[in-house]
Amino acid sequence: MAEELHPNYREQKLTPPDDPEHRWLREVYQGEEVPQLTPRAIIAGMILGAFLVGSNLITALRTGWSFGVTITAGIMAYVIFGLLERTPLVKRHFGMLENNAMQSVASAAGYMTGGGTAAAIPALMMATEQPIAGHVMFLWITTIAVMGVFMAIPMKRQMINQEGLRFPSGIAAAETLRQLHPEDAAALDARKTLREGEVAEAKGEVTDPRAAGRALFRAGGVTAVYTYLREHHLSWLFNIPESFKLPVQFHGHPLAKWSVAFDTSLLLFAAGGIMGWRSAWSMMVGSCINYFALAPHGFALGGITEVKYSAIAKWTVWFGSSLLLTAGLLSFAFTWRQVARAFGDVGKIFSRKTGEVEDPLAKVEVPMSWFVAGMVTLTPIVAFLAWVFFGIAWWMSLLCVAMSFFIAIVASRATGETDTTPTGALGKITQLTFGVLAPGSVSTNLMTASMSAGVAIHAADLLTDLKSGYLLGARPRQQFFAQFFGVLAGGSVVVFAFQKLVPNHTVIGTERLPAPGAISWLAVARGLTTGLAGLPRGATTLIAVGAAVGVVLVLADKFLPKYRRYIPSATGFGMAFTMPFANTLSMFLGALLALAWEKRDKRGAETFIVPISSGVIAAEGLVAIAMALYRAL
Repeated sequence: MAEELHPNYREQKLTPPDDPEHRWLREVYQGEEVPQLTPRAIIAGMILGAFLVGSNLITALRTGWSFGVTITAGIMAYVIFGLLERTPLVKRHFGMLENNAMQSVASAAGYMTGGGTAAAIPALMMATEQPIAGHVMFLWITTIAVMGVFMAIPMKRQMINQEGLRFPSGIAAAETLRQLHPEDAAALDARKTLREGEVAEAKGEVTDPRAAGRALFRAGGVTAVYTYLREHHLSWLFNIPESFKLPVQFHGHPLAKWSVAFDTSLLLFAAGGIMGWRSAWSMMVGSCINYFALAPHGFALGGITEVKYSAIAKWTVWFGSSLLLTAGLLSFAFTWRQVARAFGDVGKIFSRKTGEVEDPLAKVEVPMSWFVAGMVTLTPIVAFLAWVFFGIAWWMSLLCVAMSFFIAIVASRATGETDTTPTGALGKITQLTFGVLAPGSVSTNLMTASMSAGVAIHAADLLTDLKSGYLLGARPRQQFFAQFFGVLAGGSVVVFAFQKLVPNHTVIGTERLPAPGAISWLAVARGLTTGLAGLPRGATTLIAVGAAVGVVLVLADKFLPKYRRYIPSATGFGMAFTMPFANTLSMFLGALLALAWEKRDKRGAETFIVPISSGVIAAEGLVAIAMALYRAL
């Protein structure tokens, strides 16, 4: 079979060396004959990715968190095509590698919230008090996303083929597809050739994906009906209130004024179920400190002028943002070995030796010449868009593109080793850099940071998808092309959804759309550009104390590993100071339910928590967008 798939070996009559790339080509790669990036895989990926990016946008604007959509899209596609194959509409089986290519399209679409739509762009709207035109958003976020895709090209062979970085989400997606398509997986039978433990230790493995698929759609259907009744307020039917408020006074004001209420959104419960127990309880502790101690103190001090969420968040954000900044940077500093390896990659990926024997992967992998062509084409386009749309000097854009490449390497290696893409900390590095180079320019500060963060997240996303394809024997070039379809679909939908959800700056930072990421980014940008003199009363103290707490939490997490479960997560704790108490409470309860389920039935929890939560998030997000469109019309 290897002779049929790889004629270059037969022609050269050479025994390939026993390195990972040759072994993968001989024993895992399934060749060009197996359908992969087919028209139906592209269409399904674009549709599912478009649906999921809309719900991801709402989740990010409401909670500050966004979630991967790869496994969710794979399960949904499997269920949908399984039903269609019973009809005359679909005559050919939807295979494992088709589903893998579809996941690449959907994942690229789902991550289109990473180019600034959930943080930098709403932050810029708050700073300028002006809306951002749809074509500006679309051109900016899609160009950045495409640049991130090209920047992943030189990293793939070094990080995945040679070093075998885990990219745990990619392993989990591959294993889920193997379970969904057992016949195709049996034909592949390549686990023995993979590095020991890569599949067995996959994180987030779905133990029964078919049952999970049914649960996902059922949860989505129930949530869609519930959300419609909650949002539409039918006069002839019982109205589901948006929140339940206690008739209790606190410091002379109703608790609801302090945002202390019970939100009836199912999305918040589902987000808590996915985010994990430690992040959820950390956020709950921070929120209690914020609204029952810090906010009343700020109001008495005069830093908070009115008892309502938007006024409270504008003051307490200085504590939360400084905490997140120092915690992110210190955590990043502790990964100096990882950073050193990442920068060491630069020499390796550009110095691959080519001997007399033709590289057998040359016709399979994406060639380096595509990376060069992409960067030569995209760099002046990015610089032009940055200058026209945001007034960023051309030399600053060129510097930011260069920084973005190194930031993408660091982010991709961190994703490969830890399954976490540190775009927050890396974005803050860009903000600090341009806070010095462009003092006084909030737009430059925000949009250069959005460039580096967007490039990094899309490079890491493609490499995660490529890891899944590497384990399944997929063709890397087709996954590369799949990203562009996802970027176009996700970019179009996320811009449309954003304009319906955020028609102007006044809705940002409200209890309905708190946008904690935007508030935090804007606080850092303003602090770097205006200095301490322009801050509200008491904010300098908040900055100092928040920065110290961030350092303490990271040091405790690093040097007291035995007590880690009792130490608040710096990210969760810091985010609490930019979110309404009601949102935090719902997420905490959702995480508590997930924890109780896991304690009672671990196998069932592993199978159903993520699919059910994903179905809830997707359904509520879609209904919310549809209702926003209905109101607009």
